[in-house]
Amino acid sequence: MNDQIVDTAKDVIVASDLVKTFPGRRPLTAVDSISLSVHTGKLTALVGPDGAGKTTVIRMVAGLLAPSSGSLSVLGIDVVEKPQEVQDRISYMPQRFGLYEDLSVMENMTLYADLHGVPEAYRRSNFKRLLAMTDMDRFTARPAGKLSGGMKQKLGLACTLVRSPELLLLDEPSVGVDPLSRRDLWRIIEQLVAEDSLSVLVSTSYLDEAERCDQVLIMHEGRILAQGHPEKLRKRAEGYACSVQPPQGMRARDVQARLLEDSEHIADAVPRGDAVRFIRMPGADQNRFDLPGGAAVMSRKAELEDAFMLILRKTQQEKAPLAEASVQQGSTSALAAQASRNEPVIMVRDLVRKFGDFTAVDSTNFSVQHGEIFGLLGPNGAGKTTTFRMLCGLLPATSGYLEVAGVNLRTARAKARGRIGYVSQKFALYGNLSVRDNLEFFGGAYGLYGKRLQQRIAVSLEQFSLDGHAQSGELPGGYKQRLAMASALLHEPEILFLDEPTSGIDPLARRSFWYTIGGLADHGTTIIVTTHFMEEAEYCDRIVIQDAGKTVALGTPAEVRAQAGEGSNQDMNSAFISIVEAKRSAAAAQPAGGAA
Repeated sequence: MNDQIVDTAKDVIVASDLVKTFPGRRPLTAVDSISLSVHTGKLTALVGPDGAGKTTVIRMVAGLLAPSSGSLSVLGIDVVEKPQEVQDRISYMPQRFGLYEDLSVMENMTLYADLHGVPEAYRRSNFKRLLAMTDMDRFTARPAGKLSGGMKQKLGLACTLVRSPELLLLDEPSVGVDPLSRRDLWRIIEQLVAEDSLSVLVSTSYLDEAERCDQVLIMHEGRILAQGHPEKLRKRAEGYACSVQPPQGMRARDVQARLLEDSEHIADAVPRGDAVRFIRMPGADQNRFDLPGGAAVMSRKAELEDAFMLILRKTQQEKAPLAEASVQQGSTSALAAQASRNEPVIMVRDLVRKFGDFTAVDSTNFSVQHGEIFGLLGPNGAGKTTTFRMLCGLLPATSGYLEVAGVNLRTARAKARGRIGYVSQKFALYGNLSVRDNLEFFGGAYGLYGKRLQQRIAVSLEQFSLDGHAQSGELPGGYKQRLAMASALLHEPEILFLDEPTSGIDPLARRSFWYTIGGLADHGTTIIVTTHFMEEAEYCDRIVIQDAGKTVALGTPAEVRAQAGEGSNQDMNSAFISIVEAKRSAAAAQPAGGAA
């Protein structure tokens, strides 16, 4: 392959038998003998579970990691021999792009232009275009630290493009941003491909994003399982995709759980709109899936995500089936008794939080019942994170009434904290400690010790299928999340707060996570969750959508979808965008000083 003449008019990246092994006590082969080609002027996606090797591939293409063996040509250049020559002609946006938060939007762009030696004449015209493309021309003087998550991602992309690269590498560019910002990011990427014939290689956890691409490569455990046009891959699931309407009185997540118990015949199941969509394994009879109430199973058109899940299920030798991740709490009698009470476990009335002259949360009202899964949704900067932190007792309210687990958080925040569990988006596990050591540390922080602590650790290790001797820092992303959940549940809290718990993890791990959450709620734990995956709102009993600090929708997923109007009621992502944009349009049309 080394003496092959690369046709750069066709292939911008060519890899053959590419291997990357990281040395250590237990050497890790992150990329295992893969061969691939990425076409010039096209949009190519890398998808796969956590630890599949996507980021390692991108970093090798960028010349930041040297392959252990094999060949890799980028823009017709051997990247191993001439990494700097490659880096001079490409742009790379990693998962955590290095913005300078104390510098303004324009100062960040100017700094990156200076670093890349962009000529003054070119940068003037390019800055103007990039600012218009990202809709940030009104915010050039705003410090990057004052931008919402979505705006930071758009600024990062603009800084990446201050010069005109021949190849753009994007590693999970839309992780942690809301559907509106995600839509805007992809409009920019597609515009660059269409207008500039830019070659783009992107890794993503969103299969609907991969469907926009010309080519998709599905990776697992360092290997490429399948590659091709999204339509070609989608057809692999054609004939296996089904849906079922939950019988009267049965929740969608209960139907999903029942289907997933049949792991031999079901590849995947997920609530979507008013139905549960699932994929049967090849050879499984469609008529075998009888549910209470005589719910009829119907065939449907397959999507790329269906093919992705089917390919993984057929290939992966499961180390821990989904059913093993469900939580059957050992001491749930008290929680079950609490769940039978009619009074809410959380009450929010006229809640306000101000930061100086800025009102982050403006007179929010809602309540949450025992054993309910309640979702806090909203665009970046909408006020949901501020609301979430007030509910956890991490941030005091400016005014209003806030009661959690029978405790007034305005007067007794410390007392309430002992009755809640909390998993932050970036949970602070100690990577150099074992799983058991982490559990002992967090158990002690919650006031557990001695025999009681050891009993709870034993239960948690079994419930979450964790190896107590495993090194925490070496766990795959999905297992790190299980450990975070186990740590938060050691003291058997009445309420569990989850802040963006599935951000950056793949669909396979997300399914397992929500299966676990459903089991917790069924055993009486109240769940408060924030998420940017709108399809995950379908798992919630009720959701609230906030924007600009105000509540714009509240109700069951079906009620919120109905509020969005005809055409959006089968798709929560579309419903979310429709509701937020309608409220913003109404606010913009309101005369100054008028009622919202």
